[in-house]
Amino acid sequence: MSSKHGRTTPADALVIFGVTGDLAHKMIFPALYAMAKRGVLNVPVVGVASSKLTMGQLRKRVRDSIRQAGKIDDRAALDHLFSKLQYVSGNYNDPDTFSALKQKLGGVRRPAHYLAIPPALFATVIESLGASGLADQARVIVEKPFGRDLASARELNRIALSVFEEDSIFRIDHYLGKEAIMNILYFRFANSFLEPIWNRDCVASVQVTLSEDFGVKGRGAFYESAGCLRDVIQNHLFQIVALLAMEPPAYQGFGAVHNEKAKVFQAMRPLVPDDVVCGQYTGYRKEPGVAKRSEVETFCALRLFIDSWRWAGVPWYLRSGKCLATTAAEVLVELKPPPQRLFDDSDPAGGRANYLRFRLSPDSAVALAARVKRTGKEFVGDQRELFLLDEHPGAELPYERLLSDAMAGDGALFTREDAVEAAWAVVDPVLDAPRRIHPYKPGGWGPKQADVLIAADGSWHNPVPEKGAS
Repeated sequence: MSSKHGRTTPADALVIFGVTGDLAHKMIFPALYAMAKRGVLNVPVVGVASSKLTMGQLRKRVRDSIRQAGKIDDRAALDHLFSKLQYVSGNYNDPDTFSALKQKLGGVRRPAHYLAIPPALFATVIESLGASGLADQARVIVEKPFGRDLASARELNRIALSVFEEDSIFRIDHYLGKEAIMNILYFRFANSFLEPIWNRDCVASVQVTLSEDFGVKGRGAFYESAGCLRDVIQNHLFQIVALLAMEPPAYQGFGAVHNEKAKVFQAMRPLVPDDVVCGQYTGYRKEPGVAKRSEVETFCALRLFIDSWRWAGVPWYLRSGKCLATTAAEVLVELKPPPQRLFDDSDPAGGRANYLRFRLSPDSAVALAARVKRTGKEFVGDQRELFLLDEHPGAELPYERLLSDAMAGDGALFTREDAVEAAWAVVDPVLDAPRRIHPYKPGGWGPKQADVLIAADGSWHNPVPEKGAS
């Protein structure tokens, strides 16, 4: 077992399993470069993969990755990253690979092992780290998806906890590293005006939309094994719901936040088939790696209930999909109308009642919609948004923040065992239940059956690009 005191002591090396893979190329190398630019990358970085690469070839991959993510604008930082980079080639099923890694690490005492590899290999690598003595005082950073369902999540947790202590396991959901997501937590509990209305008495419904205007981008084989419900909703959107729905933490510390988020997942009512609408964009079955008669969903909308004192009876509507009208993520918290209709034009039947809107991407914003009287003797008005655009130039990349936190032993932005299992328990009843996959055309907002799902509580709020947004 890894030592508990290792959690708060900074790691003295970063090991990246799957260093030649897609995730490392898209996300990890740019994050490491950003850390080098900030002067916080001061430990060896050892890549592990089965490919027989020379150091020159690995450096070329790093350079190409950074160029694709932006540009190389700090030669000294890139040279510093290269000076820290090492490589071990070998099969993950071969004990000799881990012996070679141990030799390469030399005097390193507290490595952080990042598993940027297919989930099917998680258990193999974790057990091999334990068998080779590389888990002592070490940490393990695990990419989502953490399991495919409740049973596999429990089994993976069992294996991970047989080698590492819970405090040394860092389960990454990169969405939690986004500035706009962290702002939900801050906005809720740094302001006093929300608390009196943030409950079933004043909130009519909550919507969370995460839309993408592109398809699977050549990752059809991966998507065939996942689907939208597993890939996006069970983790990304549930994490957003937890931050919106949680009770105030009992003290200042990430342990208190984890406690309250876990309670939200435990209070979620398990889904039934009538709560879920699944769709597939036209043309998905022609993507490389996709089965010709695939029944995997590229769109999912669901109705969720949180059976807690605060949220009893309030419907939460979640949806996500590929090939939709725009790429954005937004939350709409719709408030109940005033109890008495004093003004003829204030009936929300013609539109929405007051609401609070969190825009999470591509830019970060908070908007509050309220009715304002027009000039004149008539008591008529319009609903206007008080709009706060919260730009973050130079903000840390999500992976930069999460890697830095894991290296430092800060678990605030990672997910805990009990929360992972409780979230899977909510979706487990519908994961393998027979369901109809509704086709939809690219460029819209998914199948019309999703509109039927929400009809009793109004209509979907469709995000649109803000003025001046890229």
